[in-house]
Amino acid sequence: MEQLTQLLKDGTMQLQQVPMPQPDYGQIVVQNYYSAISIGTEGKTVSDARKGLIGKALSRKQEVHKVLKSAQTLGILTTYKLVMNKLDSPQGLGYSTSGKVIAVGEGVTTIKLGDYVACAGANHAEYVVVNENLAAPLPNANYIKEASLTTLGAIALQGVRQANLHLGENCVVIGLGLIGQLTLQLLRSAGIKAIGVDVDTLCVKRAIENGFEHCYTTNVPALNNTILHLTNGFGTDAVIITASTQSNDPVELAGNIARRKAAVVIVGAVPTGFERANYFKKELELKMSCSYGPGRYESNYEQKGLDYPIEYVRWTENRNMQAFIDLVYTQKINLSIIITHEYKFDNCISAYNDLMSKQITACGVVLKYDVAKQSKVIAVVTTAASNKQNTLIAGVVGAGSFAQNFILPTINGIAKLDTVVTTSPISASNAQLKYKFNTASCNANDVFSNANINTVFVVTRHDSHAKYVMDAIKSNKNVFVEKPLCLHPQELAEIEHLIQLTNYNKMLLVGYNRRFAPLTTQLVKQLNTALPISMYYRVNAGYVPANHWTQDLAVGGGRLHGEVCHFVDYCMYINNSKITAVSATATANHDHVEDSYTIMLSLENGNSATVIYSSLGSKEQAKEYIEVHNAQQSWVLNDYKTLTHFGNKETVTKSPNQNKGHAIELQLFTTALQEGGLAPIPLHELLHISKVMFAIEASILGKGMLIDLD
Repeated sequence: MEQLTQLLKDGTMQLQQVPMPQPDYGQIVVQNYYSAISIGTEGKTVSDARKGLIGKALSRKQEVHKVLKSAQTLGILTTYKLVMNKLDSPQGLGYSTSGKVIAVGEGVTTIKLGDYVACAGANHAEYVVVNENLAAPLPNANYIKEASLTTLGAIALQGVRQANLHLGENCVVIGLGLIGQLTLQLLRSAGIKAIGVDVDTLCVKRAIENGFEHCYTTNVPALNNTILHLTNGFGTDAVIITASTQSNDPVELAGNIARRKAAVVIVGAVPTGFERANYFKKELELKMSCSYGPGRYESNYEQKGLDYPIEYVRWTENRNMQAFIDLVYTQKINLSIIITHEYKFDNCISAYNDLMSKQITACGVVLKYDVAKQSKVIAVVTTAASNKQNTLIAGVVGAGSFAQNFILPTINGIAKLDTVVTTSPISASNAQLKYKFNTASCNANDVFSNANINTVFVVTRHDSHAKYVMDAIKSNKNVFVEKPLCLHPQELAEIEHLIQLTNYNKMLLVGYNRRFAPLTTQLVKQLNTALPISMYYRVNAGYVPANHWTQDLAVGGGRLHGEVCHFVDYCMYINNSKITAVSATATANHDHVEDSYTIMLSLENGNSATVIYSSLGSKEQAKEYIEVHNAQQSWVLNDYKTLTHFGNKETVTKSPNQNKGHAIELQLFTTALQEGGLAPIPLHELLHISKVMFAIEASILGKGMLIDLD
C-alpha cells in the first residue's frame, strides 16, 4: 500500500510503498476514503522540515537544548549519529481520516467489519490502523468526505465546551482558518451569537459567505466598539482563539473585548505573554483547550481502550467526535464552503506544494483515495548476500529508535537481513529500505513462520518479549531479546518449561550489554575474584512521567523490570557469583510513582553489592557511578567514560566515547552463532536474573523483607 511520508532532514515528500498494517488487541484496520489536511499543524511541520539546519534549530529550540545535553553525555559523534538517524527517518503526515473497516482485532466491541468510521490520529495512507477509542462510527457513507474533518471538528468542539457558553450568549472567534470556521458553525448550531475576527480579508469573506454577517478584519476602525455594540454594551461572554501566530495580539484583543468574568479559551498556537491590566481588572479566566478532548494523550484511553464513565466525563475525545458526526449528518453544520479543495491521493504532494507556495487560498483540503484500486504490498527486494556456511539469516521484530541506533547498525553486514516487522507500516518500510531487508511486514508471524530465518532479534516493548521469545523457541530459532526477558513469574515458568519440552538447542541472549563495555573488561581484568569484593552501583536515572509506557506496569513493567535488571545483572557479573538473597525498598516521586530503589544483594561467595537507583536527582550529575573495592584497592567507573584505579598510585583509563557495550554484545552473539561458540551469557544466568528481579519486587512489596532465592 502507499503512504505519504516526509523526511525531517530536507522536507522531501513521497508516496512510499509500505506493508499493510495489522490490528492488535483493541484495534481496527480502515481503508481510507478521504483524509483531511490540517493546514495549520501540518503546514508548520512541512515548513519546518524544508528549512535548513539553522532554520530547524530556531524553530525547535527545545530539541536543540536536548541535543546539546546529549552531546555532553554521549559525545558529539554519537549524538550526531542519533540526530541524523532521526532526520533521515521518514515521518507520516495527517491525523484526520474517514473510511471503511476491513479488519477488526480482538477486544473491539463498538465497531464491526464493514462499518464506516471517522478516525483520529490516522495518517494519509491507503490503509490505517487505529485504536477503538480513536474511531467513531458513521451512520452511512453519505457524508464520508465531510466526516474526514471529524478530528479537526472535535478540536473545535472541545474549544467551545471549554468556553462553557449557554443558549443566547455570544462568543468572538479570533482566527478564521479551518478550526475557526468550524468553531463558528458549532457556536451557531448551539444557539450562540458568533462573531469572527481575522487579519486575513479572505478568511473573513469566506465566513460571511457561509452566513456569518458579524465577521471583521482586525484593522477595521473601532473594532472594539463594534463588538461592544453587538454584545449589548457588556463585551463578549467568551473568546475562543483559534489563530496561529507568534504575536501577542490575539490574547491582547481578547482582553479588550471580553466582558468581566468572561472566559478566554486558547485553541490555536499563540503566546500568552499579555498585558496584565485587562485580565486582572476584569478577572478573566484564561483556559487552554487540549486537542480533541478528555482522553487525549492518555495511554489508558487511546491505546488500552479504557473509557471514562459518562457520568463523570460527559465529553471524551471519542464522544466529541460522535457529536460532530451527528451535526454533519443532521446537516446542522455545512462543510460545503469550508472544504475548498480536493486532491486525489496520488496527487497529494502537489496539494502540499500548492499550500506552501500560496498557489491556492484554501480552508479545508481533503485527499480522495481510489478505493476501487487493488492495493498491493510491494517489497523492495535487495541483492542477497553470498550464502556461506552458518550464514545468519535474521528477522527483526521492532525497529524503533533503540533498534535503529544500536541494534540494526551493528548486525547489518554481519547477518543477512530477511524480514523486519513493526506495528507501523511506515516504520517497517523505512527500516527495510535503510537496512536493505528483503521484506517488511506488520505481522510478526512472518518472521517466526519463515523457515529461512534462523535468528530473531526482538526489540519491542517489554510486555511482548516473553511471547516472542516463546515463539522463537517453538520455531527453533536463535533469539536475541532486549531486556527484560519477561515481566511476570508465570512467563518465566512457561519459558523454562518450553525450553525443556522442546529440547531447545539454539542460543537465547538478553541485552545485558553493560557486561561487555570496554571499561568493564578493563575492570574485571584487574580484580582478584578469589578475595572478597564489595561494590556500589548508583544510577541517577532521572524523571520519567507517570504516563510514559515504561512506567506502565502492564506494558513496560515499570522501571524496576525495564531498567534496574541491567544493574543487578552487572553486580552478579562483577562478583562472578550467583545472587542468593535480596532486600529492597522503593521511594515514590512527585507523581506518586515508586521508581527509586535501594537494593541489597547477597551473593553465594559471601560478597555483597548495593544498587541505588533514583529518579529524584539532578540532570547535571552523571547517570551511572560504580565503586568496586577488592584486595585493598578501589575502582570508580564513571558513566562508562572513565575508570579510575586507586592503589599504589592513581591511574585513569578513558574511553574515547561513552560505550556501554551494545555493539560488542551483538558481535559476540553473532560470532558465537557463526563459529559454534558458547553464548556470551549462559542461559542459566539469564533465567536467574529474572528470578532475582521477581524476588526484588516481592521484597519491595514486603517493605524491605529479606527474600532468599533457592
